Order: sequence, then structure tokens, then C-alpha cells
Amino acid sequence: MVEAYLRQSPLAHLGLDGRAEASRGAAGVTLAERPHRGMVNLRLDPSDETAMNAFAEAFGFTLPTQPNTTAGNGEASALWLGPDEWWIVSPSPGPGAGPDLADKLRAALADRFAAVTEIGEGRTCIRIAGPKARALLQKGCPLDFHPRAFGAGQCAQTLLAKATVAIHLSADESAAEGPVFEVYVLRSFAEYLWLWLEDAGREYEVTVIA
Repeated sequence: MVEAYLRQSPLAHLGLDGRAEASRGAAGVTLAERPHRGMVNLRLDPSDETAMNAFAEAFGFTLPTQPNTTAGNGEASALWLGPDEWWIVSPSPGPGAGPDLADKLRAALADRFAAVTEIGEGRTCIRIAGPKARALLQKGCPLDFHPRAFGAGQCAQTLLAKATVAIHLSADESAAEGPVFEVYVLRSFAEYLWLWLEDAGREYEVTVIA
């Protein structure tokens, strides 16, 4: 586990807290960093019913098996990345979030053939929301972000402005602020991607929020 006093967001030097607005106002896009989320990469065979049931019993929801879908509750989410691969994500930014997730998975799957790898400290999450969020993402990504093609609860690994990312649509147009995308990116690409998003979104009046 990384010592709490040593943890620093890859975007800390951009002073985002000082630039943050209390509300989005008339902005077409809002940006915010959601750093330090607990994240674990899980590999197991979905045909192993015992392992799948053990996960469901421990976490209270079933791992999604349909491509590019998610499942979860208020404490954790599972993002489908491949036929035998998921990310288990905790919204908690606490230094113990990732290790706690990993320990919980290892305990639940102790006698099954599975791999559990903590990955949260190597990534950050950029939250993109607002009525123009889909249009902004479409500028730099080959995916089709039309609501009929990419709906709430879907996720995908892809390229955004040439950076490798995983994108999760956590809320669609029914949300008060419009669609909400959570974009997971490696620390080394975080500043580049953030600056690209701000530049590409200027025509939509990007607002940084807390």
C-alpha cells in the first residue's frame, strides 16, 4: 500500500481545486478529476460457477458477462474488459480502498483459479459530464457515442486522443446534468489527456468542478 502522505494525484500540479466552480452553470461540458479510486484487475473463468457465485456472495452483485457492460452497487462496480477479465472499482479515494478490494477478492476466491492484481495507483479517473459530453468524446475517439449505441452502464477500452483509456457511462441523458462519463487513464497520460479535453471542449464552454 502506498503511504497516505505520499499519495498525489497526477493532476495535482494543475491546481484544479482552485479553478473549480460550485456549479456547471451554462457550461456544455464539466470536467473533474476523481483520483485515488480503489481498482483491482480480476481474471477468472466465467464458466466457473463456484467462483462466480463466490464473487456474487461477497460483493452483492453478479459479474457482468455481456461484452462492454457493467454491474455494481454503491460500494463497488465491475467493468467487463474481456471474456475472462474485469476491473473491480471502488469510488472511495481512501488509501486502503484498493488493498481492501484485493483482500476481499482473494478471500472470496481463495480456492478458485483466479488472478487478483491491484492497479489503482497507476491510474486516475477523469469525469466528463454535460449535454455536450458525447460530442467532446467523439472528437478524439473512434467509438460511436450516440445514445442508441452507448447507453448507461456500458463501458469500453479504446483510444481517446491517442491515449489508451477505459470509458464507463455511469449516467445517461436522464441525469440532471446530462450524460456522465468516467474515463480511466494511466498516470503518465493524465495531464496530456486533461489538457486535450480542455482544448477540444472550448467551443462547449468547459467548466472545471470540484
